[in-house]
Amino acid sequence: MGILTFIIDNILINAAMVLGIVALLGLILQKKSAGACFSGTFKTMMGFMILSAGSGVIVGALEPFGTWFAAGLGIQGSVASIEAVLAVAMQNDMIGRDIALAYAGIFVVNLVIARLTRWKYVFLNGEAPIYMAMASILFGVGLCGFSHMSAVLIGAVLGGICCILFPALAQPVVRKITGSDDIALGHFCTLGYLLSAGVSKLTGDVAKSTEDIKFPAKLSFLQDTYLAVGSVMVPLYVIMAVLAGPEVVAEAAGDKNYIVFAIIQGIMFCAGLFVLLTGVRLLIAELVPAFAGIAEKVVPGARPALDCPVLFTFAPNAIVYGFVFTTIGTVVGMFLWPVFGLPMVIPGIMSNFFAGGTAGIFANATGGRRGTIIACIVHGLFISLLPALVAPYLGQIFIEGLPSLAAYTMTDVDCVSMSLFYSWVLKFLAGLFGIG
Repeated sequence: MGILTFIIDNILINAAMVLGIVALLGLILQKKSAGACFSGTFKTMMGFMILSAGSGVIVGALEPFGTWFAAGLGIQGSVASIEAVLAVAMQNDMIGRDIALAYAGIFVVNLVIARLTRWKYVFLNGEAPIYMAMASILFGVGLCGFSHMSAVLIGAVLGGICCILFPALAQPVVRKITGSDDIALGHFCTLGYLLSAGVSKLTGDVAKSTEDIKFPAKLSFLQDTYLAVGSVMVPLYVIMAVLAGPEVVAEAAGDKNYIVFAIIQGIMFCAGLFVLLTGVRLLIAELVPAFAGIAEKVVPGARPALDCPVLFTFAPNAIVYGFVFTTIGTVVGMFLWPVFGLPMVIPGIMSNFFAGGTAGIFANATGGRRGTIIACIVHGLFISLLPALVAPYLGQIFIEGLPSLAAYTMTDVDCVSMSLFYSWVLKFLAGLFGIG
């Protein structure tokens, strides 16, 4: 029992250790050299630790923003950032361990389904399953009352199914975008992309593509992720600081000038995002090949489902269209949904760029420029509606030692949809049948 307690308290409760073990096993199964096994394991753990550090910076930058927003506009808003929710979740060691276990289980279930069925999609976007695992654990343990082990198993199975389902649903449009069937899309914003493609097909003209025009050089900065995020977040921080006033901002700024402090906080958000994504990339670079090698042996004929930037080269102008008009839609939604009794959702700029840009590519493939403009505004409304729907349930999550999530909500609509499934269906079934 002493050995088991030691393993649980010192290894399984440590998310970085769990992922390191997963990477090591994957590399050993591929018969890699001792040096390659050491390197892959070490870098996987380091990547996860960098991710956690970036998460902490983002949380620190967002905390005063929520206060300024409420004081400046006299309203309460939930910050739409799945990265911020992950950052909060990772502050609890037990939840961090469960997320890591569910994350590894998602890959295993994905491979099993791909091996046994005709849907040969292997999800190689290492970032997205982290968020799906997080949603499953938070809502499974904190809302449905599942035991930690039950939450891990249920999350692994449902997440693994999603890793097959969503690439399969998106593939007809991906095939149209790329002109081939060689790759698939592995990104958990797929419901929004499919909505965009459908609306664009109904409202647009596919013969008039976004790629038939050239953007002026002065707008090229929008294709740099951090400049795009910073160009929105820094002014937004300053505006909120001005509206809130120096007295409110001074609670966080201390003796610093409140405008300068707001600028620094906006840049700090971008810095945290940079650190987080650096950790994610390192984690993906080391962990995914371990599973990719296994997949090649276990799932012959597998089609890799890759992150959304793999599509960016096919329609770069559509990315800018998607980002701009999705942002417009989310701002409209921020004020529209409270009219219907839903919480106000502060737009998630990260999601607006990646999900909005990809939605633009999907919309352009089915409806050209006009369709892309209309569809991406609708997409913005959609990706602000679902976070507004899930925000109250995040506020109901209670896990001992976990900070409150009442000030946050989630982006990535597939993960939000899974969270709503837990809230509307699994919670009811758990209560009805005494599942725990």
